[in-house]
Amino acid sequence: MFRNLKLRTLLLLVLAGIVAACNSNDSTSEKPKTPVASAPPATAYPMPPTNGATINNLGWTFEGGKRNVFADFKGKVLVLDFYATWCEPCRRSVPHLIELQNKYQDQGLQVIGLNVGGDDDEERVPAFAKQFGIQYTLAAPDEELVTLLMSGIDAIPQTFVFDRQGQLAERLIGYGENGGERIDNAVEAALKTPAP
Repeated sequence: MFRNLKLRTLLLLVLAGIVAACNSNDSTSEKPKTPVASAPPATAYPMPPTNGATINNLGWTFEGGKRNVFADFKGKVLVLDFYATWCEPCRRSVPHLIELQNKYQDQGLQVIGLNVGGDDDEERVPAFAKQFGIQYTLAAPDEELVTLLMSGIDAIPQTFVFDRQGQLAERLIGYGENGGERIDNAVEAALKTPAP
């Protein structure tokens, strides 16, 4: 009896992981593979920058070549959402991110969607933005930023909330049942931090 309960619990956890995250390396020019999530990360914190870089100098590039870096948002609460247009959990998170941006933008919140769906996926971003009515910033992240923040865990979406001091307040991998609530709580707490 106890053994069956343990097996059922394990199967439910595995199923929840598969449903809650996509694997960003599974993109193909045809149809993407079924979302896959591996074991939970050993740490919730990003890895340190490589090559002596700091996060302040890492950033993202918009269509047309305009570039921002992390330091440009000092004093703001920053939500970085790593996504792909083909990722179902990513797609489920978008309405919540739109709502969050609209609700808190006047208080200094900036949501930025960073596409990690591969070269083929970048061309789908304008249609994706139009389909969902996305008004927050969408861009392509520096590879070094992806390496730093995603820490070798390629399950998406991955959402990072940074407070006004530039400190990591929350890292969310996947977008499951309580994903929106966790992001809301982190944003609300981060908005209370003083600007540097």
